[in-house]
Amino acid sequence: MNRLAGKVTLVTGAASGIGAAIAEAFAAEGAVVVISDVNGEKGAATAERLGQSVFFLRHDVTREAEWEAVMSAIVAHHGGLDVLVNNAGVMGTEGGQLHNPEQTTLDEWRRVMTINLDSVFLGCKHAIRTMRLTGRKGSIINMSSRSGLVGVPHTAAYAASKAAIRNHSKSVALYCAEQNLGIRCNSLYPASIRTQMWDAMIDDGDDEKALLAGMPLHRFGRPEEVAAVAILLASDEATYITGSEFNIDGGILAGTATSPK
Repeated sequence: MNRLAGKVTLVTGAASGIGAAIAEAFAAEGAVVVISDVNGEKGAATAERLGQSVFFLRHDVTREAEWEAVMSAIVAHHGGLDVLVNNAGVMGTEGGQLHNPEQTTLDEWRRVMTINLDSVFLGCKHAIRTMRLTGRKGSIINMSSRSGLVGVPHTAAYAASKAAIRNHSKSVALYCAEQNLGIRCNSLYPASIRTQMWDAMIDDGDDEKALLAGMPLHRFGRPEEVAAVAILLASDEATYITGSEFNIDGGILAGTATSPK
């Protein structure tokens, strides 16, 4: 407990799912947590549920002016920022759109890139500026995905956006080191974490059994298991970790679960 005591943290897209789990875990470790989301009603309800050390700001992560406003509010109310988790993102297929390389429309491609990738660029940019301005050393944690490390034929825009987050995280890490800012940047690669997004994609029990059969640990991951890694990277235990990537996938990327014959 209290591994993040005194740290001011911002988690985007935290009204539900992995973002909400990270916010809850940060609060349990003593952090002041600002959660942001474009869904004001759901975000406010989540902040109220998580307790007195959690605050909500409505935030469209694709708009630079709103990033500036959020950072200004955090400095004004909490004195500065220590940790940013760039978690907000979309799959792109929520409305039933086709997202394969042949049929994805340019508008849909750009929408996914704007929400998933532009938001990370803006978040890193304004977190660095805020931390530099207030003289705080800090941690930036960018949410990529297993899909950013492998090809995914039917969520092509999502996969490309997450791959770009992987590279940009390393650029941010090297830039901050070059500038001697004491700001670290790392990225997370969750896979098959059971959230409402997965519930919507699994039609029946047979679908779930087929999915589990291909997972080395034969189960879905839990949002709190992603949050546990985020706590480490946000804490002062990880001050020599930057530009790194962390797979949280139950062994999926390690290889096949099928034994050779």
